[in-house]
Amino acid sequence: MNHRKRSPVHISHDRWLVSYADFITLLFAFFVVLYSAAQVDKRKVGKLAAGIQTAFEQLGPFPATGPPRTLPNPSPVSFNNPPPGPTPRRVEDNTDLILLRKQLEQALAEQIVRGEVALRTAPDGLVISLREAGFFESGSANIRVESEPAFSRMAILLAEQRYNLRIEGHTDNVPIHNSQYSSNWELSTARSTEMIRLLISTYHFAAERLSAAGYAEYHPIAHNDTPEGRALNRRVDVVVLASLP
Repeated sequence: MNHRKRSPVHISHDRWLVSYADFITLLFAFFVVLYSAAQVDKRKVGKLAAGIQTAFEQLGPFPATGPPRTLPNPSPVSFNNPPPGPTPRRVEDNTDLILLRKQLEQALAEQIVRGEVALRTAPDGLVISLREAGFFESGSANIRVESEPAFSRMAILLAEQRYNLRIEGHTDNVPIHNSQYSSNWELSTARSTEMIRLLISTYHFAAERLSAAGYAEYHPIAHNDTPEGRALNRRVDVVVLASLP
């Protein structure tokens, strides 16, 4: 009988590499899935945070200052230094108020020359100062009869505008004691409210456009140590507010 000699069986000692490679591939795929899921969740959390921030900006005390922030690393809100609001429109950039000032300067030219009226711009609008010497008797809230035509020209021009008005009464620092008013607070407030009454009853201003304030001697525009300075402080300021309602 012919006996063939069998070749020795070759045993590969590297077969474990196949299983190891399969395992590594599966492990890599597993981590890719985990990473993808984490990115999706991060985006969802970011959108949620942006939505919450937007809601607080619309309903809360802090105005929006830029695009919504997303997680991670959101910037904290400082309650001591809240982000600034939008910059108000300057009077110098408001063509309507510039035109109104020119019209008032023409309508009140005589009173301006006599020093009874002064116009100036302030951070919140155009200020028309009606001096006591031209429009009020000393210690009285009633407008002088001879000043009514000038007041009427001013009121007609203001009635054509959309702006709100704040009427401010001011006095000097000399105490007042008469049968009508016991303090400068009362006199300054009475003058501003009397002017509002005239604007509503005679010139048909909408009441919601008007507000009154009395500051007595505490908002002077000149020193009270001279007669000239005290005369400048005794006034009623009609403030045409630059921001539209």
